[in-house]
Amino acid sequence: MSLAIVRSRALIGLAAPEVRVEVHVGRGLPAFHIVGLPEAAVRESRERVRAALVHRGFEFPNRRLTVNLAPADLPKDSGRFDLPIAVGLLAASGQLPVEALEGLEFAGELSLTGELRPIRGCLPMAIAVRAAGRRLILPAASAGEAAVYPEVAALAAEHLGEVCLHLAGQSPLTRIDHREPAPAQWTGADFRDIRGHTQARRALEIAAAGGHSALMVGPPGAGKSMLASRIASILPPLASAQALELAAVQALAGAFEPARWGRRPVRSPHHSASAAALVGGGPGPRPGEISLAHHGVLFLDELPEFSRPVLEALREPIETGRITLARASRSIDLPARFQLIAAMNPCSCGHLGDTRCRCSAEQVLRYQRRVSGPLIDRLDLLLSVHRLSEEALLEHASPEPSSAIRERVEAAWQTQLRRQGDSNAQLDPPSVAHHCSLDPESETLLAAASRRLRWSARGIHRALRVARTIADLAGSGPIGREHVAEAISYRRSPLELAPEAG
Repeated sequence: MSLAIVRSRALIGLAAPEVRVEVHVGRGLPAFHIVGLPEAAVRESRERVRAALVHRGFEFPNRRLTVNLAPADLPKDSGRFDLPIAVGLLAASGQLPVEALEGLEFAGELSLTGELRPIRGCLPMAIAVRAAGRRLILPAASAGEAAVYPEVAALAAEHLGEVCLHLAGQSPLTRIDHREPAPAQWTGADFRDIRGHTQARRALEIAAAGGHSALMVGPPGAGKSMLASRIASILPPLASAQALELAAVQALAGAFEPARWGRRPVRSPHHSASAAALVGGGPGPRPGEISLAHHGVLFLDELPEFSRPVLEALREPIETGRITLARASRSIDLPARFQLIAAMNPCSCGHLGDTRCRCSAEQVLRYQRRVSGPLIDRLDLLLSVHRLSEEALLEHASPEPSSAIRERVEAAWQTQLRRQGDSNAQLDPPSVAHHCSLDPESETLLAAASRRLRWSARGIHRALRVARTIADLAGSGPIGREHVAEAISYRRSPLELAPEAG
């Protein structure tokens, strides 16, 4: 009888807790059991490991084999435990030296021929393994993901045979060195394609500069989706720490793309998305759209068509920048600091204020109330997008390109980072009082608008944050009356944004 212990990692949110793969080769009728709360993909490892060992010329022990994944109360999923199970079997049966396993951790899915296939979550695992003072052996196809971690301590292998040669001391594996991808440049849609919509373009510039959320209300074909699709072209780049945090979330979902390194994500789920798809959940659970939009934009088109529970689930993460997924056995905390950009029609037919509209006042109110007041109160910019006239569509003037807008946005962004170390949208009440102080004339204007529009305290703070961003775009230190007046114009109730003419 023999025992080998191999270390690996599970994935619980962005955490990667250690899993001890204990392999026992004992007497008795031939059998192969995997215990320790394995899911279906882990239980199927038996057949993949058996075929891989035989194909690579190793002897599969014809004994009673027991694999224990400890701790037993920690769920284990995916095929990442194939490699540690295979290595454990070889070490327990005397085909590999047990002492060679010290200081190493293993993760990788095996094909039937012993090739190592890429796995999700390599970056969180690489971070955890480095913190434990060990090295991680993983598939070469996943090396690019782990390499973005500056302190990476990992080795890459193409197949099981390379791993075994390394453990036998015959052929060392290739070390993975830190390699940060070049920042991705925007090559998509540009604001130069949009004619007219001066106010909407200005509002999206403010939103990008301060990280503010926005709601656009207008008739079908007015250009709401076209405007929203271009906000990515003016967003400031991610700092290295932000890019690494986003990459870890994407790696957990199996959506990491080195070609998009440093670019803020833009997620646009369909209105049929479930609450679990939007905020996270399911087996695992996995990150939702709001976490995949971390440090970026979540665009919700046709906002009232999303189910009410789905929209209400956004209220807490909009405020806190995190989402906690509570389950019976554990709670998982995921980052979700996203910028919400939403669009909706003024009524169910979309033509409110036009002779084509046949919606009654009750139908209009019912449609608009699909988006709750508390959610609206958490949005910074509320604007009307009107349908353009023929003259505006046919004008020959060349609209301002995204590159020019992005220069102003990045300058305002750097001003915020120097002043408070974060975007204006993230200012807490004490910071708002410190950085958004007003002169008496501006205070009187804001107080009058607050009484007339019946704002909550949250609404007043959001107006102040927007005014701070407008002043930053103008290169102004103090917030002036004109900045406050413009911020107030973006805090009107959506019920007032109905007219289609313009």
